[in-house]
Amino acid sequence: MFKKILIANRGEIAIRVARACRELGILPIGVYSEADRTSLHLNFMDNAYFIGDSSPQASYLNYPRIIEVARKAGIDAIHPGYGFLAENAQFAQACSDAHITFVGPSARALALVGDKIASRTTVKAVDVPIIPGMEVPGKDPKAFNTVARQVGYPVIVKASMGGGGKGMRIVRSEADLESSVAAGQREAQSAFGDATVYLEKYIEKPHHIEFQVLRDTKGNVIHLFERECSIQRRHQKIIEETPSPILTNELRAVMGEAAKKVIAAAGYVNAGTVEFLVDDDRTFYFLEVNARIQVEHPITEAVTGIDLVKQQIRIAAGESLALDQESVRQYGHAIEARVYAEDPENSFFPSPGKIRGLREPQGPGVRVDSGIFEGWDVPPHYDPILSKLITWAGDRPQCVARMTAALSEYVILGIKTNIGFLRRIMNTSSFRKGEYHTHFIDEHVTELMPRYQHVHAALIAAALFSPAGAFRAPGASSTEGPVPTPWQELGRWEICGT
Repeated sequence: MFKKILIANRGEIAIRVARACRELGILPIGVYSEADRTSLHLNFMDNAYFIGDSSPQASYLNYPRIIEVARKAGIDAIHPGYGFLAENAQFAQACSDAHITFVGPSARALALVGDKIASRTTVKAVDVPIIPGMEVPGKDPKAFNTVARQVGYPVIVKASMGGGGKGMRIVRSEADLESSVAAGQREAQSAFGDATVYLEKYIEKPHHIEFQVLRDTKGNVIHLFERECSIQRRHQKIIEETPSPILTNELRAVMGEAAKKVIAAAGYVNAGTVEFLVDDDRTFYFLEVNARIQVEHPITEAVTGIDLVKQQIRIAAGESLALDQESVRQYGHAIEARVYAEDPENSFFPSPGKIRGLREPQGPGVRVDSGIFEGWDVPPHYDPILSKLITWAGDRPQCVARMTAALSEYVILGIKTNIGFLRRIMNTSSFRKGEYHTHFIDEHVTELMPRYQHVHAALIAAALFSPAGAFRAPGASSTEGPVPTPWQELGRWEICGT
């Protein structure tokens, strides 16, 4: 087993990996940028090294500097977390060249699954259904026109090396195709340094379902069931749950075996997810492979009892899986809500700034993976995710109720967050029934984005005319007595500085 692991990341995922390392008797070594000199993740490291200025390119994406630090610190392995360098084949190769273990798949496997067109070809060869579309990259507009006519509109333009919605364009008519391809190419070049795009048939209102997979160096492979990831904004997941409300046991088994075939065909080793789209007829299609630990991995841990980060480390150390498919079981239901520093009422625009007050929810079946603290300045340089709230219960209705209550208890003051938005999602009848798809937010915008009118006058009137103790938390019974404000619940506080 490794003695030291360098965690090439920041925030809550760096803390999560550090905890797994300590439980395995491994010393976690951290890195930080100029913006992260006071970051919470540094408190969980045995030692930490400065790697550059605040911009990602100068720090967390600067892999020559990270390799240099790893050599200096006598590191055995590097865990990339998610984002930044987690799916960078060049970084994985640089680790190999430096005789440092990369906790993840090989550079070759990363290059294969990272290329969306190449991975489609690999998957098709093992008889896993793929969405109709291009078999080779397209540059000539005529090639895009030909494929679009063959599969039928609407179609979707995607970046070959992309993810997170970058370079993605939905096209509903031939008149818009050429301009959409050009726009997708520009965005792909800017985001990934590669302008290659391709075209697929666009599936209306699908479910986005991913299967968690583990494969060791001996070829043993298992799946740990699915996660439903259809609640998204701008193609970015914000709420995930497991089990999926729409899968039957039969379909779950078929999709799980398909995920294992994809991973084996790619020669993929370590933890990863195989992602599918499922249409109204419950027909599933391969979407892509995410070659890393996922943001939403805690809900799989909650229902299986398996620590995925420890599994990653053990596999990277050459250990065989101590599990087989028959021994993996799901227990109960779990939901994760991603908490972001953003303003949902302003197109989800990031909201950096100082956290003036913080109270995280607690209680049975509640887990918070957090990278923040009261008084910390949320930097504007990185993804605005602050924490992940995870709830578990014996069944889905109880789990939804527990998540709703936990979100009601979550207080972050000083910056805008999406906590209220997440709570409103929980309260929609569609979500409570498990009847939703990837366009859920667009279709429920009215109830998810309330428009407040004359709010200042209402606040003044409330202050002048409401009796003491009249304000109550949402849903509180009138017989429960006065309900404290979030400021009162935080205890003794004061606002200092600007």
